[in-house]
Amino acid sequence: MFGPEDGAFEVEGSEFDPDAGVWVRGVDYVGGWRDAKDAAAELSEALGGAGVDVQDATVVAQTRADGLGVVRLVWSAATVRAVARLVRDAADLREAG
Repeated sequence: MFGPEDGAFEVEGSEFDPDAGVWVRGVDYVGGWRDAKDAAAELSEALGGAGVDVQDATVVAQTRADGLGVVRLVWSAATVRAVARLVRDAADLREAG
């Protein structure tokens, strides 16, 4: 299994870069970025716990112009298929329950 501590799930942009874009007064870019970084770590932990091999995964925490945190994922086709299977299985369990 893989988890966030083993380095298998590479999180790029782990440092907030204040010079990376245009700033709008009153928009909480740092809060959005932190939220995205935390969400990426949460996803890594969940996928690792489910047995998905995420060693080739790249995740970038960013913010939109309005300050909302976003996570950009780059996965191999095999990883995408494994995640799709998990989602389908979860949907099937919910329908059966």
